[in-house]
Amino acid sequence: METYSVKRYPVAPGVRLNVRSGPGTHYGIVKVLPEGVNVPINCQTPGTWVSGPYGTSNLWDNIANGQYVADAYVRTGTDGYVTVRCA
Repeated sequence: METYSVKRYPVAPGVRLNVRSGPGTHYGIVKVLPEGVNVPINCQTPGTWVSGPYGTSNLWDNIANGQYVADAYVRTGTDGYVTVRCA
């Protein structure tokens, strides 16, 4: 199995970000991240389209087991994948 270090990325300034149980806005909110946090991105997967400070994207970032945030709210420096696709 391939090993890689999980990089952390900053959430958009002034945003309290909803963390959902799956990659879409129809999934329940499991928690809300406080302003100014950096999140680890374990893997990424397509889901609901969301517009945020960093554009409009259907990419969702897995930050922990069963926890997803919309990539449009995370400053990764790209509109594309920055890590592996979730299985």
